[in-house]
Amino acid sequence: MAMRILIATLLIGAPAWAETCPAAPDHSVRHAELIEAVREAPSEMAARLITNEMWELWADAPDEPAQEILDRGMQRRAGFDLGGALEDFNRLVSYCPNYAEGYNQRAFVNFIRQDYQAALVDLNRAIELSPTHIGAITGRAMAHISLGDVTAAQADLRVAVGLNPWLPERGMLADPAQKGQQDEL
Repeated sequence: MAMRILIATLLIGAPAWAETCPAAPDHSVRHAELIEAVREAPSEMAARLITNEMWELWADAPDEPAQEILDRGMQRRAGFDLGGALEDFNRLVSYCPNYAEGYNQRAFVNFIRQDYQAALVDLNRAIELSPTHIGAITGRAMAHISLGDVTAAQADLRVAVGLNPWLPERGMLADPAQKGQQDEL
């Protein structure tokens, strides 16, 4: 009986959004089409427009409460309220643990804060959830560069550029034929 009262009390006191996050919208077909389109893009500008559409898909949160948290966190980050953004993205990841963009956005905040190890943990999870998330793969490459792991950075850059040959970071990709020059990143 005491256990039932405890559970009832916890459920009544929990915020409504803490129930269960639904699955993120399935944009896999459209995302695959966009990856093919960006690979075939005739110019960097055309590729940028396609990439913007990818970001719209990634930032389509599972439900309204998750979308509000994501949007507020991104606004806070844009306003350099990194503490507030981190709070929001922590909340989003807790609420929607299977939503890749929550981890990617939290990683971005940690990258800005120069906490590259924390960023890597989140980027790994984002990529695990969304293996072709070009933003997360590129972000992981940048975190590896910041930590001095050029080999891992180059591996991630090759994957990212394979998905989007127009990435601005493509210039950081070392020619594999130039042995020893990878350390110059």
